[in-house]
Amino acid sequence: MFNFKKIQVNTDEKEIEKVLSRGVEALFPNKDFLKRKMMRGERLTLYLGVDPTGPTLHLGHAIPLKKLGEFQKLGHQIILLIGDFTAMIGDPSDKAAARKKLTREQVLDNCKKYKEQASSLISFNGPNPALLKFNSTWLAKMNFADVLELASLMTVDQMLKRDMFYRRTQENKPIYIHEFMYPLMQGYDSVAMDVDGEIGGNDQTFNMLAGRDLMKALKDKEKFVVATKLLTDSSGKKMGKTEGNMVSLDQSPEDMFGKIMSWADNLIVPGFEIATDISMEEIESIKKSMESGSNPKDFKVKLAKEIVSKMHNPNAAESAFSAFEKTFSKGEVPDDIKEISIAAGLSIRDLLIGEGLVSSNADWKRLIDGNAVSVVETGEIVKDLQIKTDINKTFRIGKKRFIKINII
Repeated sequence: MFNFKKIQVNTDEKEIEKVLSRGVEALFPNKDFLKRKMMRGERLTLYLGVDPTGPTLHLGHAIPLKKLGEFQKLGHQIILLIGDFTAMIGDPSDKAAARKKLTREQVLDNCKKYKEQASSLISFNGPNPALLKFNSTWLAKMNFADVLELASLMTVDQMLKRDMFYRRTQENKPIYIHEFMYPLMQGYDSVAMDVDGEIGGNDQTFNMLAGRDLMKALKDKEKFVVATKLLTDSSGKKMGKTEGNMVSLDQSPEDMFGKIMSWADNLIVPGFEIATDISMEEIESIKKSMESGSNPKDFKVKLAKEIVSKMHNPNAAESAFSAFEKTFSKGEVPDDIKEISIAAGLSIRDLLIGEGLVSSNADWKRLIDGNAVSVVETGEIVKDLQIKTDINKTFRIGKKRFIKINII
């Protein structure tokens, strides 16, 4: 005979307020609606959907995963949904052109390590385990009649109100019918799982609200949506593999630490808020200290330690810090290296030639072929002759030439 223990839901108002406020961009239908449910002790079922369009999760995924884990700690049922079907369609969110379509084999290969990587932020074990689901379970079974019925619940006018679709129409770029179908497919996930709510990055708000509309239409049920803040780079673009500036969850502690140390200073405060657990009071103190002239590097080191500790462990974070300090503090990199502030997307080769650090195109090719150009923060050897500026980096050219590039 099984002895099922009822999960106790935490109704502490202070804890609930923190979950619903910190790192949250928007709540639908509103904050009071969700807070009342949680204060009454309702055990909610909510999910985060991730399309396996690449072989690793990254910090952009970790932010809503962290929020999902906070609901789990309060006793709610959470689901990590792998969009193995929707990934083959391709989410058009924030895309200036249609995504390259993936095969099912590519999608399944991409998500092999997702559960393992997500386990640093949510738990699949214990008395209140997270569930792992795949949306091909229901979407792959739909026939053409089912799809048409679903499509009848959303208008073309609704779709064209999406920013990226509007931009494409203004730029005379094509919008494909399958891209219109994506929000419907993602929205139907909520219906199929009969959830109470969904968590996702703020860039997913349209898709999540599509699910809210479908829940009302098909189940007469109000679904809540938690849209988390995004960590954006100095050019305003979200961090991710498309932009070439992501912190992958499968990176070594040293690479992860170095990548964070290359971030612009204006990412320090939001990084603490949405990617760590340190108190908002301490974050406010950090903000005031930097405004008063304190060295941002000290706080960036703390941020890097916090994130690496969460994704790996505290010992790994300390080892990564030691490796970073060895590179910068023991004479390998001079204190007075040249710094330059430029826009993203420019040629590193042309920049170095212009600054007199590389004499010619032929000299640049010789240096690359000889593994003589590296990124100081990560130790990564530059192999790409056409490498362009993306995030703040310090480049080492040969043994004694250095330049720190700050993206504006």
